[in-house]
Amino acid sequence: MNRTTLSLIAGTAALAAVTGFATLNQPDTATADTAQAAAELPVERTSLLCPSPSTSDLADTSYTSFTPVTKGTDGDGTAELAAATAESAAATTDKATDKATDKATDKATDKKKATKPVVTPKAPGTPAVGETSGGEAPALLGTAEGKFAPGWTVQETTEVTAGSGRGLQGVTCTAPDTEFWFPGVSTVADRTDYVHLTNPDDSAAVADIELYGKDGALQTTVGEGITIPAHSSEPILLSTLTGEKQEDLTVHVNVRSGRVGAAVQALDEKLGGDWLAASTDPAGTQVVPGIPKDATAVRLIAYAPGDADADLKVQLASPSGLITPAGHETLHVKAGMTASVDLGDVTRGEAGSLVLTPTDRSVPVVAAVRVLRGKGDRQESAFITATAPVGTRASAAGNGAKGSTLSLTAPKGTAKVKVTASAGSGGGTAASQTFTVKAGTTQEVELPVPAGLKGTYALTVEPLTDTPVYASRTLTATTEGVPGFTIQTLPDDRGTVAVPEADEDVAVLQK
Repeated sequence: MNRTTLSLIAGTAALAAVTGFATLNQPDTATADTAQAAAELPVERTSLLCPSPSTSDLADTSYTSFTPVTKGTDGDGTAELAAATAESAAATTDKATDKATDKATDKATDKKKATKPVVTPKAPGTPAVGETSGGEAPALLGTAEGKFAPGWTVQETTEVTAGSGRGLQGVTCTAPDTEFWFPGVSTVADRTDYVHLTNPDDSAAVADIELYGKDGALQTTVGEGITIPAHSSEPILLSTLTGEKQEDLTVHVNVRSGRVGAAVQALDEKLGGDWLAASTDPAGTQVVPGIPKDATAVRLIAYAPGDADADLKVQLASPSGLITPAGHETLHVKAGMTASVDLGDVTRGEAGSLVLTPTDRSVPVVAAVRVLRGKGDRQESAFITATAPVGTRASAAGNGAKGSTLSLTAPKGTAKVKVTASAGSGGGTAASQTFTVKAGTTQEVELPVPAGLKGTYALTVEPLTDTPVYASRTLTATTEGVPGFTIQTLPDDRGTVAVPEADEDVAVLQK
């Protein structure tokens, strides 16, 4: 083996460690010592996309960025959120190729000023905040590198005092991907639902939007081949895609080319509104955590994307254990169709989580619930989608001294969970507490609050046992008697990645 070959092997191993991804292919004759146990290393780059918050002039929006402190990160790194503008991307390209005219250069300068970062974090472990108001705030593109990348999360929270969608709207800014499922959208007269598609990359993305109702796929007019220009965001009004008016639909976003971030903004003329995050991947068992104890109405929506019908057992994980809602023991979901059922005030004064499991054979489904709080003309709505377990760690930013609730559920067994409240964005000392969640229950835990809190803080949830734990965070803010609220789930933050350790293997070169 010459030095060039050795250098190549060493360089490849180093590259795998730096990027956080590695693939190791072994010949059949390789020994067991060739590949050692995978090491968990912090990711070094994270992208997040925040949709345009509102078109209302009465909207006030806050952004909160947070990165938990992660072992193994060095002292370098940056993170920022800046406006998504296709024009600024074009101006940058022109400037790079020195083909811009003086007029274009001036335009690029103006755009640079307009795309000044909305939030620029200073250190992991401490939230950073930014604010905007009115109905012209753009979508945001976010990038974190180095010590800011592992577990980076951004919360977008908007308060709208009147009009369609009035109340509290919140969304966790999402990573770009190529497929999304949104059960729970609607095209009825009182609803105005938009699917926001945001493209972070330097080239255009192309996506298809499919709608599935109670009888299957809906005919759409312009749902195929939607182009999202580079560095831009496109809100698509769902009622413009079809003439059919249905209360419960499922949206499937399939990205043909490139990648996008996606979220649905569901606005109601009478019942407020909120963001609908994408459901976790289709699976036979789904968990929808953290239905508030004072919910006045809960509506379950599910969709089966495969070729087989799904029969689901419906259970509520209450503070005392798993119970079956009377009259709603099961839900039949036909293949390719959306099914829904009103569960009423299923929580009956106690926080709970829905657990959907197969009654017989396992058929993949996606699911979500629409939750109402309040009564009469002072009702507010929010959505909770089925989510993945917390896994290793998850964080939720944007919590205040009041109005924040954390729900934890462990459907399969007793779990211990560590909850940490970070330092405040304006000052304060982090605090932690450990909770035990009994098998089959949902616990609405009393949050540890940072000592001397100033500003907002972030919650970080870390299971201490192997039992799967699901979590959600609720924010509340009552305005003029309307109980505004928004709920975000806490799936694993994917702050680390498994990287196999490799030794040199001469047998590879002998093939």
